[in-house]
Amino acid sequence: MTDGNAMPMPGERAPDFALPTFPDQRVGLADYRGRPVVLAFYPADWSPVCGDQMSLYQAVSPVFAQYDAALLGISVDGIWSHRAFAQQRNIDYPLLSDFEPKGEVSREYGVYSPVDGVAERSLFLIDSDGTIAWSFLSPRGVNPGADGILAALDALENGRVVVRR
Repeated sequence: MTDGNAMPMPGERAPDFALPTFPDQRVGLADYRGRPVVLAFYPADWSPVCGDQMSLYQAVSPVFAQYDAALLGISVDGIWSHRAFAQQRNIDYPLLSDFEPKGEVSREYGVYSPVDGVAERSLFLIDSDGTIAWSFLSPRGVNPGADGILAALDALENGRVVVRR
């Protein structure tokens, strides 16, 4: 259950943001303008499904790189939790902290659950111009895998229309 904000639809401008990755470093969507960006919202660093999902994306990151696509993981966990989680799981793509104000970016993307205080498991593909090309809301306990992302990247690269899955 989300907080009532609707997920932005493909064809809409992606909400811009900048979130911390470390105390002195912020990463924003605008930093990647000119290339596709995969946003992977997930509930919590240390849950089994989230760990498997984020590790899978690390394993698939060379394929994302073939599309020149950046990958950003986003949850409401703090930067130190992200840092320990990334080290333990050997994740080298940015994990962004949507911690304070809690869930602000997740709310903008319509995937924040105020009941549980976490982001719902969801994926967005943003094109090189900052427009949402594809999105997917997964059941929280289900790892959505990478097939949908890869199909959307392929469609985007080949000029086909990408639709919401």
